[in-house]
Amino acid sequence: MQFACEPPRSGDVEIDLHPAGWRGHGHDRNPAYQIVVLHVVWEADSSAACALPTLALKSQLDSPLNELRLWLSHDSDAPGLLAGQCSAPLRDLPENILREVLQQAAHLRLQRKASEFAARARQVGWEQSLWEGLFAALGYKQNVWPMRRVAELLPLLLARELKKRGATFALQARLFGVSGLLPNELTRARASADNYLRRVWDHWWREREQFADFILPRALWRFNGLRPANHPQRRLALAAHWLDAGNLPDKLERWFSAPIADQKLEWSLLEILQAGRDDFWSWHWTLRSARMTKSQPLLGAQRVTDLAVNVVLPWFWMRAVVGKSDGLRQAAEHRYFAWPRSEDNAVLRLARQRLLGGTKAGALRTAAMQQGLLQIVRDFCAHSNALCENCRFPELVRGLNAGLQGHEINPPPKPTRDASPDNRRLDPP
Repeated sequence: MQFACEPPRSGDVEIDLHPAGWRGHGHDRNPAYQIVVLHVVWEADSSAACALPTLALKSQLDSPLNELRLWLSHDSDAPGLLAGQCSAPLRDLPENILREVLQQAAHLRLQRKASEFAARARQVGWEQSLWEGLFAALGYKQNVWPMRRVAELLPLLLARELKKRGATFALQARLFGVSGLLPNELTRARASADNYLRRVWDHWWREREQFADFILPRALWRFNGLRPANHPQRRLALAAHWLDAGNLPDKLERWFSAPIADQKLEWSLLEILQAGRDDFWSWHWTLRSARMTKSQPLLGAQRVTDLAVNVVLPWFWMRAVVGKSDGLRQAAEHRYFAWPRSEDNAVLRLARQRLLGGTKAGALRTAAMQQGLLQIVRDFCAHSNALCENCRFPELVRGLNAGLQGHEINPPPKPTRDASPDNRRLDPP
């Protein structure tokens, strides 16, 4: 920042309601606040002036404090400038019609993801395409490609002999080593992690030469803004449990063929994908993190929903389509549209504000409706700018609204309520 004609300065900014907060909170005596260069307050008070440069916001803003607090505490009440051009016509749609629009978009997203599995399965087979999809989904948006690349190497990694005893640990060492996620040295590792790290290194260095040509550069991985629970080291540790079990695709086949109530879908899949207790990873977020006071599962319910709607169900849906089994296709669609909603992510939060204006939140009651909103963002918002210039979606919604009196929109094919799959397996063609 720069004050008048003074040279630019860098440092911390302290925020209080009143200037008296600087002394009242003891900041003037706290060494941690010595690098503060600006005191931001709501209203200046000359009788309690602070020695630091002070910026009072009340005279610079055109809204009272209570109104600003309302905006900041309710993300549904987005300022008008944040709303997209489609927000007004979408607000005019009856909620049931809005759900139909989102359902159509969700069905399109299901087809698109399923077609990607079909294309990959033609090259490597259905089972390998499933593993690549699962690994990529564990990579989140930052690390999709490197996680997928590790999955592409699985035939090579699994072809080399593994000792049956301690196979999960051996797989973890291989995955960490090939991914390039092992630290370069151990001297700074915490004592609680050092033993596990040293064992991993001892195992990996005996195998490193035979996999040297396939090790990923560490620079491929992105860690900024990543929650510790989503760290790729922890996700690869989970994948090692799946691989060691050796029967994950078969378990998923049985899960898909079993009659399961809609309200139990999420937990029934979590039971399959959740790994058992891990002596190290149940207590650590990363290879270098301190031991947690309470053990944590390697997979949570929210991530199971992402795996279901982005990988597992599209994979089964496309196999049913290729196998020309209408009953199994409808079963996959039924579970896809019945799956409970997941937590918001940054894209969904912004889309709800810009497209829906925070209203009609009830339209996003399921994970499929969230997927539909993401598909609209992909098809329209991603091809326009922040001002929605040249975006066709607002006009399409206006046309839909205008034609509601005399026409009905055609929803995607809906599965029957009794859409439980039969006991046949989805054999690849």
